[in-house]
Amino acid sequence: MACVGASRTLLVAELPADRRLGDATLTVGIAAGVHGDEPAGPWALLSLVRDGLLDRAFSYRLWPCSNPSGYVAGTRQSADGADINRSFGGAGSTPEARAILTANRDRHFALSLDLHEDPESAGFYCYEIAAAGAGPAVGPACVHAVEEAGFPIEEFGPSFDLGYPAGFSASVCVERGLVVSTAEAEFAAFGKSLPYNPALLRRRAAGRTLTFESPRALPWESRLAIHRVAVVAALERLRAAVQRGVGL
Repeated sequence: MACVGASRTLLVAELPADRRLGDATLTVGIAAGVHGDEPAGPWALLSLVRDGLLDRAFSYRLWPCSNPSGYVAGTRQSADGADINRSFGGAGSTPEARAILTANRDRHFALSLDLHEDPESAGFYCYEIAAAGAGPAVGPACVHAVEEAGFPIEEFGPSFDLGYPAGFSASVCVERGLVVSTAEAEFAAFGKSLPYNPALLRRRAAGRTLTFESPRALPWESRLAIHRVAVVAALERLRAAVQRGVGL
C-alpha cells in the first residue's frame, strides 16, 4: 500500500476464512508496529500466521508493521518525526495513517486488535474500547489467559502513565491488567490526534477494539508469547460470542 507523499509503502495482508461460523463471515483486523521501537508486535503477528494460530472461521486484514521507517530506525516516531498513533483523526495527518484509513474505508471489523509494547510496565495489560451497545467484554479473558500462561499482569500504581492527557485518566475504568474506556471518552481525550483503534470506532468501522501492551523489560520470547496468547484468547472469546448468538 503506497504512502502518498512519502517514499515508503505499508504491507497489508488479507487472510480469507476457510470455514463458516454462523450465518456470515466476520472480519478481524490486527495491526502492529505503529511505534517502531516496539518490535515484538510485528514478530508476534507474523508468528501467529506462520503457526496457524488465527481462527480461520474469521477473515483477517493484517497490518504487520504500520511504521516501517520507525521500525528500521528503532524509534517511536516515523522518519518524518511523527507519532503515527496520534495521527488517525479526520482523514489522517501522516502518510501512513492516510494510507491505512483509505484502505479500511469499506471495511467493518467485528474486532480490531493493535499490538504494542510498554517500556515502563512490569506486566501485560490491555485497553478495551467498545461502541455503544456492544456485547460481552473481551479484555478480561485476555488478561486471564496471559496470567494462566505464567506471565505477569500490570498492577497500575498511582504514578502509572496510561498515555492520556493530563487529568483525563479519571474518565476511564482501571483494574488489574485492564483499562476500559468508551469511544466518547477517547474522542474527548485525543481530538484530532486519535490513535488507530479509537479512530475505527469513530468511523463506525469496528464494534470493539483491544490494544495489547507487553512489557518491554521481559525477555524477547516472553514478549512474543504474551501477544500470541492474548490474540488467541480474544479470538476464542469472539468465536464463543458468535456461537451463542450474542455478538460483540
